[in-house]
Amino acid sequence: MRRTTATILLVTSSALILTAEFPYQKPPKAVADALHASLPQTITVSPARDHAILLQPVRYPSIAEVTQPMLRLAGIRIDSNTNGLHLAPSYHSFAIKRLSDGADVPVSLPKEPKLGAPVWSPDGKTFAFTNTTAKGIELWLGTTATGQTRRLDGVVVNTVRPGGGGRGGGGGGAVEWLGDSKTILAHLVPANRGPAPVEPAAPKGPKVQESLGKAGPAPTYEDLLASPHDEDLFDYYATAQLAYVDTVTGKSRLLGKPGIYSIVRPSPDEKHILTSRLHKPYSYQLPAGSFPQEVEVWDATGTKVEYKLASQPLAERIPLAGVRTGPRSYDWLQEKSATLTWVEALDGGNPREKVPNRDRILSHAAPFQGEPQEVFKVKNRFQGMQPLVGGKALVEDYERTSRVVRTMLIDLEQPGSEAKVLFSRNERDAYKNPGTPVGKSGARGRRQVIQAGDEILLSGAGSSPTGDHPFLDKFNVATGKRERVYQSGADAYEVVEAVLDDSGSRLLTKRESPTEPPNYFIRTGSTVKALTNFKGSTPGAAGIKKQLVTYKRADGVPLSFTLYLPADYKQGTKLPSVMWAYPYEFSDNDTAGQVTGHAAQAFPELNYHQLFVLNGYAVIDNAAIPIVGDPDTVNNTYVEQLKMGAQAAVDKAVEMGFADREKIGVFGHSYGAFMTANLLAHTNIFKAGVAESGAYNRTLTPFGFQAERRTFWEASDVYTKMSPFWYADKIKTPILLIHGEADDNTGTFPIQSERLYSAVRGNGGIVRLVMLPGEAHSYRGIETMEHVLWEEITWFDKYLK
Repeated sequence: MRRTTATILLVTSSALILTAEFPYQKPPKAVADALHASLPQTITVSPARDHAILLQPVRYPSIAEVTQPMLRLAGIRIDSNTNGLHLAPSYHSFAIKRLSDGADVPVSLPKEPKLGAPVWSPDGKTFAFTNTTAKGIELWLGTTATGQTRRLDGVVVNTVRPGGGGRGGGGGGAVEWLGDSKTILAHLVPANRGPAPVEPAAPKGPKVQESLGKAGPAPTYEDLLASPHDEDLFDYYATAQLAYVDTVTGKSRLLGKPGIYSIVRPSPDEKHILTSRLHKPYSYQLPAGSFPQEVEVWDATGTKVEYKLASQPLAERIPLAGVRTGPRSYDWLQEKSATLTWVEALDGGNPREKVPNRDRILSHAAPFQGEPQEVFKVKNRFQGMQPLVGGKALVEDYERTSRVVRTMLIDLEQPGSEAKVLFSRNERDAYKNPGTPVGKSGARGRRQVIQAGDEILLSGAGSSPTGDHPFLDKFNVATGKRERVYQSGADAYEVVEAVLDDSGSRLLTKRESPTEPPNYFIRTGSTVKALTNFKGSTPGAAGIKKQLVTYKRADGVPLSFTLYLPADYKQGTKLPSVMWAYPYEFSDNDTAGQVTGHAAQAFPELNYHQLFVLNGYAVIDNAAIPIVGDPDTVNNTYVEQLKMGAQAAVDKAVEMGFADREKIGVFGHSYGAFMTANLLAHTNIFKAGVAESGAYNRTLTPFGFQAERRTFWEASDVYTKMSPFWYADKIKTPILLIHGEADDNTGTFPIQSERLYSAVRGNGGIVRLVMLPGEAHSYRGIETMEHVLWEEITWFDKYLK
């Protein structure tokens, strides 16, 4: 029988109430109406840059869908009915827009659509997409000019893709076009594979794990394999048959043998295929991305292995914050016909080793004879590479002690030549973020940076003391000269969604203001033409007052929060207030005090915790709680800095006149929940708290957490001091604990909330525990979201109002 209730545990100082079945509740109508509002539509532009598809995302699925049968295998959550990912992002509808005149092209879609994101053909005339049904995942095609779609009969897609060692952490999607715009390389469910393995009625023996003395530290991963039967299930659902699908005839031509592929990438000339295939022995301590892999180059038919790049063993002995030895981050150079590049560690993968260079970049061109060529030695840890036209490339590295990120220009055609450092900044320094290169789909679908000679385009958030002002720049990689093409002004918040020509003079933007909901526009020079005319999607948001507030911590560190006040708020009125925050670590005071993530001129589309403003609360949102110090020891003063940051925010709120010091609550999710529990354990600043899906006993995450680099045995005093569980006897402020029963986040096992509940209860504190059926670390079900908001509003109403 499907569970349609939340599990509730409530304790006060005088009574214990246990309710095994507590029906889902609904929040106040204004909050519920806003919660049910559709998300703003997203957009994807064709490679030809003449059409776009507007996508309507599914915001919250039903709890019935959330609690569908799910397999938790090797760090992957699999829907056993569809052979796809459990709760994969999906869309209700597509709408095609012709960019030349803004005309709508009606799209015919499957009945009861559950659509995957469209994948454009290189010429932009066709798009492919998946449709998930109760029995499997179909492959569909759409014609851009007419909007007509059709299903490819007999094609059943397998979207279970374990992580691999490719650049960017993935190896392409389950559906990928070839350059002819007629052929798709797809991952299919193997035909005639038979029924799923059945678990033995009785165990054949005990489950045994053994380590023979060599250190193998690992984070506390969830959803790992735990038995031979799990291994069989993983093999069954993750195994895919690669195939070329002719979209004209609908016929499929098999490629290679069935396997568990993390990477499948055709070379730019499509004569070779880079593959990475996982195999046994599997691990019960690590997720699939760490399993042994064979990294090979095949011929285009998949019948011949042309080059063996690596045979990677199980990645079980990697140092903390380290990397695998041997090839990693492998990819094709898109400007070449068939040239591989990859990275190898020069420090044994150990970030603590003192070496002149940590990594090196190598390349090898077809026919892959002789030895690979070393292209460049990277001083710090390699982070990524973006090839440019003309044999150059942008390479990013990271120095863990100083937290400095550098972007360098290297010459791939001149191995060993000196690099030119283009940008160097602290990773947390948002004000100096230069932006990221803007790309396009080139000839035959090759992804490349928009480039004119030495000039490239960079797009960024434009963080500043007054908030975010997104920008688009021309940047000359040879001279370092920067020219601003566009920046969002002071009257609106406008983001460049796509560049519609190589000069950067024609842009597709998304614009909004405090009185104008988000809409898409085409901007050609000073001429702006509306592409859409959406209305605001959050009922009740009109008139909500939003303000950036700046202040200082007791030690002088500048801080900020975004304040939301009800539409009918009158100056000087004191409101019950709630503070939402999430601590971050910084190396210095300057970066700690930067304003990030604040769009002063954005339309008030309210999300989740911000919905409290519709119930008469002042919302102190995104309150800055920086933890500043040396990266290796920053947490030595975590609790002290936490208290200073929270106290400063509350003092400012009271000073402004909207908050009553006796009616302020605090809440947060994950590390924000950890923060909440610590604040209630160590201060009397707040009168109530809500902690969602946190980890409260750091001895259960002994090999590091968040930015903590030391193990429990290296810094046991820090681990215990930071653990609110150890101070549960001090938590006398009412605390509501909420946790998904199927949490999938590293370290935040449900037992964390269950044990803290028991500890607070046992010491006479006021505590309520809500366990959410079927929910992971991020809550998804609409019934869940309604109930969580009901719980939190009811809790704060009781203790703040």
